[in-house]
Amino acid sequence: MASSSGNSSSGSPPIQNSGSEEDLRNLMDQRKRKRMQSNRESARRSRLRKQKHLDDLMAQVAQLKKENGQILSSINVTTQHYVNVEAENSVLRAQMMELTQRLQSLNEILNYINSSTATATATAAVGGGSCMFEAEEFQHQGLVMIGI
Repeated sequence: MASSSGNSSSGSPPIQNSGSEEDLRNLMDQRKRKRMQSNRESARRSRLRKQKHLDDLMAQVAQLKKENGQILSSINVTTQHYVNVEAENSVLRAQMMELTQRLQSLNEILNYINSSTATATATAAVGGGSCMFEAEEFQHQGLVMIGI
């Protein structure tokens, strides 16, 4: 059952099938030493694999931290742009409201002038041409008052 390659590490001659206890003990010791050496090498390989895995994870953590920093910077820039656009929109809304009110005032003045002109023209047709001049003068003064 026991066979040997002929290269004993202890320098003893190849083991023969003599069945002596000493030969069996030497064979068991040799197998035990081989098993221990194999276990040590396996444990060393396992430690190296674990260390490599740990190094890879640490590199991945560093890369993810870098990417998170870039994303955070991008978010901050985008947020600042949003705030700027919102401020500009508020100014534009206020200007729009002011211009809408001015337009409404101008339209009211024009409606008043047009209704006065229509009344003056009707009166001028009945009473003479001098009223037409007065309506035009009034219209000119109204436009001067609003800054046109």
